[in-house]
Amino acid sequence: MIYIKPTASLFLFIQLLVTACYSQNTGKEYDNGHGGKIYLPLGDISFADEVVEFKRGKPHAVEPACDSTLAIGIPDFNGLSGNFVSLGCGGSLTLLFTDNALVNIPGPDLFVFELGKYIESTELEISKDGSKWITVGKIAGGTASVDIGDSVKQGEVFHYVRLTDLKSDCKGDWPGADIDAVAAIGSGKQITLKNAVLYQFNDFNLLPGAKAELNKVIEQIKLQKPSQIIIEGHTDNIGTESYNYELSKKRAKTVGDYLKKNAVVGKIPTKIDGYGSKLPIANNATKQGQEKNRRVNIILIP
Repeated sequence: MIYIKPTASLFLFIQLLVTACYSQNTGKEYDNGHGGKIYLPLGDISFADEVVEFKRGKPHAVEPACDSTLAIGIPDFNGLSGNFVSLGCGGSLTLLFTDNALVNIPGPDLFVFELGKYIESTELEISKDGSKWITVGKIAGGTASVDIGDSVKQGEVFHYVRLTDLKSDCKGDWPGADIDAVAAIGSGKQITLKNAVLYQFNDFNLLPGAKAELNKVIEQIKLQKPSQIIIEGHTDNIGTESYNYELSKKRAKTVGDYLKKNAVVGKIPTKIDGYGSKLPIANNATKQGQEKNRRVNIILIP
């Protein structure tokens, strides 16, 4: 094994190489909260989109720094006491990516926009489904760039991130880690299609109108030129889990078969996954939630 000592020029080369994987000029630089910059190849869609769960630590922060929604979207710290969330001593925050997904690529994969003079210690976990978690390790020592490569396989895709404060600083009005945003550097664009535009209820054959929607996806694929496509089928919780699993996989396969007929898309390796009702993004207790959970995700891996 050849060991190469990390240097600034080597890191820049890797970052440029990752950026070159994206054909669209969507990348942007963002203030990292500590006087520097961080480049994200997919720009604004790189950031976590929803709060799944927030467990405030004890003691917890003063208002408004205990509003967990301040950790989603682009970083917007304004130098005052707002626009970030303090986890509190021992608190945890679980976030979900919806218009993109966290992907293991060479180099750093995730960036945590934590504020303050010192980066307070947190434990980072990632998950595909929000129930089975992989511990990546501790974020500490003045760095917020994280490479998940030692914990997962190359090209694996994750939708959930959880940060847990490790009680390294529990003093003041904002105890625990102060989180402004969380971004996927290794980010695959995610296109979500509602099942209502693709299939009839309880069926997996494409509706006539579905082809127009999938043709739009094909145009996105031509622009992005991904190295791999992942297609995920999801259902609501009506019926047995075994039936929902089979239905979700058949639906994902139907979408995959249509995309593969295209000369350009057909050359790109495609992975088909069915999850049944395991990964809801809304409350299955309501009809609106069930409709939102019936979906197909198409993830374009850079």
